[in-house]
Amino acid sequence: LVTDFDSASPDIDERLLPGESPEQYVSRLAESKARVCDRQNDLTLGADTAVALGHRILGKPHDRDDAMAMLEALSGRTHEVYTAVALLREGSVQQVCTCTSVTFTALSSAAIGEYLATDEPWDKAGAYGIQGLGSALIERIHGSYSGIMGLPIYETIQLLDLAKIRYMLSP
Repeated sequence: LVTDFDSASPDIDERLLPGESPEQYVSRLAESKARVCDRQNDLTLGADTAVALGHRILGKPHDRDDAMAMLEALSGRTHEVYTAVALLREGSVQQVCTCTSVTFTALSSAAIGEYLATDEPWDKAGAYGIQGLGSALIERIHGSYSGIMGLPIYETIQLLDLAKIRYMLSP
């Protein structure tokens, strides 16, 4: 029964490879994170999330201007959030990737400035966090809410079930 676990943020190269789609990108990073953190005979989950506006991946903002440009680009538009989860066990990997459509409301410069004055945008792909004040920026979503936050719970549970791994509240 999985009730105790360690959490880590491995330092991996997160550069986008030429021709790599957002789904391929997050899948590669999720597996890389799992492999870096793996200890022999352990179960390891790796996950990664990317915000994509068309073919452009919006990472974590480098500074205030970068965050402002991202939020201005997302304003009044629909984008996708891709999250991949990799389950590594005894060298074998199983993966799942979710894609959620997120539509932002039209944002005024003042609203963007107020949001940038909070601590939320700085360590978030696309410069927003749906689980906090950033939820006020969003008109609607279609897909996995928990996937937008970085770990699609339903899909992760499916991976655990497929691997016959018991967890708290498993059926």
